[in-house]
Amino acid sequence: MTRVFPSASDKSPRQSTSARRVVLEAAAALAVSMGIGRFVYTPILPLMHAQAGLSAQAGSTLATANYTGYLLGAIAGIVVPPLIRSRLVLRSGLITLVVSVALMGTADGVQTWLLLRFVSGVASALVFIAAVSAMLARLRYRQEHLVGWGFGGVGAGIALSGVVVLVIRATSTWRAAWWASAALAAVLTIASWSLRTEPRTVSALPHGAEAPHTSRWFTALFVSYSLEGVGYIIAGTFLVAAVNQNSPGWVGSSAWILVGLAAVPASALWAVLSRYRSRPTLLFVALVVQAVGIALPAVIGGVAPALVSALLFGATFLGIGSLALALGAHLQFPRAVAMLTTGYSVGQIAGPVIVTPLLKNGYGLPLLVGAAIVLAAATAAAVMRIAFPHRVGTMREPCLQVRVPDGEVAPLDAFRARGPRAHSAHVGDERVDRTSTSRCLGRPRGRPLVRRVGRGHQGDPRG
Repeated sequence: MTRVFPSASDKSPRQSTSARRVVLEAAAALAVSMGIGRFVYTPILPLMHAQAGLSAQAGSTLATANYTGYLLGAIAGIVVPPLIRSRLVLRSGLITLVVSVALMGTADGVQTWLLLRFVSGVASALVFIAAVSAMLARLRYRQEHLVGWGFGGVGAGIALSGVVVLVIRATSTWRAAWWASAALAAVLTIASWSLRTEPRTVSALPHGAEAPHTSRWFTALFVSYSLEGVGYIIAGTFLVAAVNQNSPGWVGSSAWILVGLAAVPASALWAVLSRYRSRPTLLFVALVVQAVGIALPAVIGGVAPALVSALLFGATFLGIGSLALALGAHLQFPRAVAMLTTGYSVGQIAGPVIVTPLLKNGYGLPLLVGAAIVLAAATAAAVMRIAFPHRVGTMREPCLQVRVPDGEVAPLDAFRARGPRAHSAHVGDERVDRTSTSRCLGRPRGRPLVRRVGRGHQGDPRG
């Protein structure tokens, strides 16, 4: 009998190796652009407060300069799409990040630091969009968890640079922390050097089909992700400093390392969960969990709450990003990755500006404000869930696919073609049955999985 869809077992070892290589190279690029280029500033900030005389307000201004540059880079990706498909731009951005991080330890004065953090922000955005777009394009229709591991590169960069700063703070100065971080970025740049950028875009719509009308849901997604940019960056910038206020200095640095370690597998785990629940539902849950994590150290002092907060923050912020960008691609909104990144960037600029007047009384109130904003983002995600189109053109959410013997994956259409009451379908010479897909659709029963059914046996009567 003819297969109703391609088998995963038909993929050659060479294709599998190629997919893993794409993931590793993209993960290294994301580690440089975000894990170091952006987030290494967070654990170094307390050192600059103590050793370089940097005030809390000036620290917030430096963060804003970086986010402003990130916004400019994201806008450039929208206005000039070839930029994010250019290998030269990708490599130039990686080199710029290494140099700008190294110069932070050489330069003196807020004005010079502002310029360096701004340039680093521009390069971070271009590298991030190029790497993510390349990974999503080259791994389309393959295992979702591989894309998740690629996003985990951000967490790896956070954890590795956090360890570097933790060691440096005990033996040297803030300058050495920047130089050591630049050396780490250089190593990761070499690892990502061969990454091929996104090929020419190919539509997922059937030939001759009309473009989908998904602006309603994309608008809710855009609002949610932009608000997440506001709320998460408050914690992303000030979490270590906030923890250090009420705990020994090592706790803040350790908490940041925990953020990175939790973030490494987070995107892959959220991708696995998307086989069982719809992405809009998972986005809502992740935002609520993150809001709790951000608020925790502001409400309860001590080492344990600080570490739990770091764990919750690390387990969600990358998952939220990967879910949101995957939803943008699913809705097939033009230049979705660049558009969402731009909204996120605007939010990141607004975040430090909103809480800067509150920093005079410590970091507790700013964290509570950040948590409230993330809850507002969760509300927008809840709105997006209403009548969400789980299928757009040939694109289907993972929870509307079924997994069968030998790792094969097929859309539910393979079953629906046999009629609304069908409980089984043929896959090659095997017959498989399915349980209910109602969990994906928001009802309480069933799972979008299938199990092998022997020849001549009936399908699961529960449907």
